[in-house]
Order: sequence, then C-alpha cells, then structure tokens
Amino acid sequence: MEVSPPAPQQDAAGQVTTGSQLIYFSSASENTSRFVSKLGRDSARIPLYSRDAPLLATRPFVLVLPTYGGTGGEGSVPKQVIRFLNNPQNRQLLRGVIGGGNTNFGDNYCLAGDIIAAKCGVPHLYRFELMGTPDDVSRVNNGLDTFWTRLSQTRK
Repeated sequence: MEVSPPAPQQDAAGQVTTGSQLIYFSSASENTSRFVSKLGRDSARIPLYSRDAPLLATRPFVLVLPTYGGTGGEGSVPKQVIRFLNNPQNRQLLRGVIGGGNTNFGDNYCLAGDIIAAKCGVPHLYRFELMGTPDDVSRVNNGLDTFWTRLSQTRK
C-alpha cells in the first residue's frame, strides 16, 4: 500500500510544493474539482488566481484539466495550466493527461487535454464530460492504478 504524500507545503520562496500523483485545475464552476473529489485520491489543485502561490510538483503526476470553449481551439487551455506547465520541473514530471469538457463544444471536446498531451509528449489517458459519471470515476481509478503500475515496471 502506497503512503500518501504530505499535504501541499509552502516553501520559503512562496511556492507550494506537492507530491500528489494527481494534479488538477478547476475553474470557478468546480466541475473538474467535483470529478477529482469523486476519485477519492490524494490530489493537488493548481491555483485559480494568479495572486495565489504557484504550485510545484515534486514527483511524477497525471494532470486533470477542463477545456475552455474557443473557436478552433484558441483559448482552450486554461491560462493557469499554461502558467503551471511553464515551470520546467512541473513539465518534466508530467506523465499523462485526463481531459474534461462539454460535448456541446463539438470538435473542441476535451481539446485542452489533446493540446497538452501533444505539446508535452504524454498520453491523453481519458476524457470525461462535465463532472463525470460513476462509470467515468471507476474507469479513471482503474486506469490510473494500471497506468502507475506499468510506469513503475518500465522504470525498474
């Protein structure tokens, strides 16, 4: 059984560090936050406001993020996620992406996950709509267990 990492800590430089294997961004709608809380896993949230201390990952993680509406994909990736991934340490520790979205966005459904996965060279592991369904929660939990097991086996 894996020991949970300690809760996020603020360092002397004002950054908040986390050892969570699940890092997410949720807008004020809280849809992504509700989905992540249903997973029942240790997680850390990318700050909503730029005035908040930035988050720094200290171990490999999977990123969960929503897609913002936008024509042709412009503006799909939340600015807070861009800021988070502009930190080289965070980008280096990213291992996969789970995208949330709204099927009303048509071709742009979960596009932010596709963009991040392509730019960072990691898999887009799963897509869910809005707050996700119980099936989504089960599939993501099972998928994350399998993903981390396989990843640890390839690193040995």
